[in-house]
Amino acid sequence: MNKNPIILGIESSCDETAASIITENEQGMPTILSNIVSSQVDVHKEFGGVVPELAARSHLEKIDLITKKAIDESGIRMEKIDAVAATAGPGLVVCLSVGLSFGKAMASSLNKPFIAINHLEGHALSPKLNSELKYPYLLLLISGGHTQFLCVHGLGNYKRLGTTIDDALGEAFDKTAKLLGIEFPGGPQIEVFAKKGDPNKYLLPKPIFYKGGCNLSFSGLKTAVLKISKHIKTDQDKYDLAASFQKTIEEILYKKSKIAFKEFKKINKTNKNKFIVAGGVAANKRIREVLTKLCKEENFETIFPPINLCGDNAAMIAMVGLEKFKLNQFSELDCAAKPRWPLDEDAVFLKGAGIKL
Repeated sequence: MNKNPIILGIESSCDETAASIITENEQGMPTILSNIVSSQVDVHKEFGGVVPELAARSHLEKIDLITKKAIDESGIRMEKIDAVAATAGPGLVVCLSVGLSFGKAMASSLNKPFIAINHLEGHALSPKLNSELKYPYLLLLISGGHTQFLCVHGLGNYKRLGTTIDDALGEAFDKTAKLLGIEFPGGPQIEVFAKKGDPNKYLLPKPIFYKGGCNLSFSGLKTAVLKISKHIKTDQDKYDLAASFQKTIEEILYKKSKIAFKEFKKINKTNKNKFIVAGGVAANKRIREVLTKLCKEENFETIFPPINLCGDNAAMIAMVGLEKFKLNQFSELDCAAKPRWPLDEDAVFLKGAGIKL
């Protein structure tokens, strides 16, 4: 094995086509040599959301070009790559299959190991790209498709402490944005609208706020926004509703994170308490401020990935690939895409009717 392994990462789980090359420096810290992300906003904008078939077609059209660009920008010759890591799940299966097949073909042609990566594990380890992160730590993963608290004991070793029982937080942001007439992808614009509004104008529900431990629910909140949105008449009304929504989310995350801290302390055998917030919604600055404040109150160290590494990207996929490469954890070339692939395989599935909390 090379002293400084070089890993090619490929990501295509949803609507970003991405490729990245990373390695390690002499101190063993990850170094991003290139990180190319091609968004499909223009492809899906008129539909107000991601259309799987169109996303897969776009991946097919771009993946070769994006990967070549990542290799060129890294300054690394293709034959120097030590392994290829590609997202195998969870995600849209038609999209996953594009990157997964391309990654396998690359590994086979280079005669190098292939590593199938869990997209969520990429988010979980993404702060390692900019910080010297040690296990264990508490993770809040907040993205378009997932919202959960996890105790990260080590690579491949996760215990879920809480999860959303319905909508993911990113989904709630995007749907609220759509109701406010914000063009797709609208989630990030909620924070912009909120700055112009009165956060106390609308009293919105906080589902399972006082029960369910650190499990979360956003469906009822989304429904309330839908009802109010039918009666708003001015731009200021939109700003006020966005501000009220943002404030409600902050309150929910503050309360549920505080509960998660207590649960984490029960199983954390060290005296170091670290709280990692990752995923696309971790780019929300107000959420960062609120959770940083909570960490100061509770004596936790808080770590966020850089803004450009919060959303889907291939550097985080290559990061997990690097960790697995050093442990010789390779995958077979016939491994299949997994549309559902939880980090904690033993956790009870908590979605659908009849859930008891």
